[in-house]
Amino acid sequence: MNLVTAYENYLLNIKHASENTVCSYMRDIRQFRDYMTDVEDIPLTECDRNCICRYAAHLTSRGKSAATVTRGIASLRSFYSFCMAEGLIPHNPVYDIPQQKSEKKLPQILTGTEVEELLRQPRTGDMKGIRDKAMLETLYATGMRVSEMIDLDVSDVSLIGAFVRCENNGKSRIIPLYPDAVRALSLYISDIRPKMTGNPEEAALFVNMNGERMTRQGFWKIIKYYQEKAHISKDITPHTLRHSFAAHLLENGADLKSLQEMLGHSDISSTQVYTQVIKQNLKNVYNRFHPRA
Repeated sequence: MNLVTAYENYLLNIKHASENTVCSYMRDIRQFRDYMTDVEDIPLTECDRNCICRYAAHLTSRGKSAATVTRGIASLRSFYSFCMAEGLIPHNPVYDIPQQKSEKKLPQILTGTEVEELLRQPRTGDMKGIRDKAMLETLYATGMRVSEMIDLDVSDVSLIGAFVRCENNGKSRIIPLYPDAVRALSLYISDIRPKMTGNPEEAALFVNMNGERMTRQGFWKIIKYYQEKAHISKDITPHTLRHSFAAHLLENGADLKSLQEMLGHSDISSTQVYTQVIKQNLKNVYNRFHPRA
């Protein structure tokens, strides 16, 4: 087993890192491995601090943002900590590499009109459209992470109680559903999902056209498709609906503590960023419409 594969197994089986974390780390490590092979011609276990600095400069020269470079260095720091623990290197060549300062970008949100336009796109006259409508309504109704949504089982939904139970990292939270989301889910669960699965033992709430649990990549393609149909110029990702959910609740008077609980943030400082989003939006409106701005 090669070193990169061994590290991936460590993340999956020892650290029990999330699928998203493993994908991110391994993408960074493989890019670094390719650079060391193709440019430096130095084995990973013989890499020193100068190699890391040259790699960081290489990323910057290719137009990578400070945030991307910092993330890549963090991935390498974790990788070489693993190599040290395995006795493959005497010290971590990344331990004292300074982090690049990056400008913190506020999350992009959709306007209420844009959300409505996006939610109108699925065709509710066919199975796929009904399923897609249920997924989009659920994501905007709850503000869940996409990984949490695709991990939902049918048993996590209470249509009578109008809520979903979300599990993440051993913690459970209850999130309400608005009426349109309940209606979309009810139609999907009762009429469409049984035809898609063909398997009464399948627990997954949202399934693909093969009757298997929806994947992150599958939902990514779906939301990009409806973004294009809705002619929305903003770059929408599954997380955009989560950001929009949070900002819209705050705009309509929700308190930070309740929002923190619904989003599943462990630290309220993560939730407070949405107050900055609202302030920035108000400033933009002011500058755009005030006659003397």
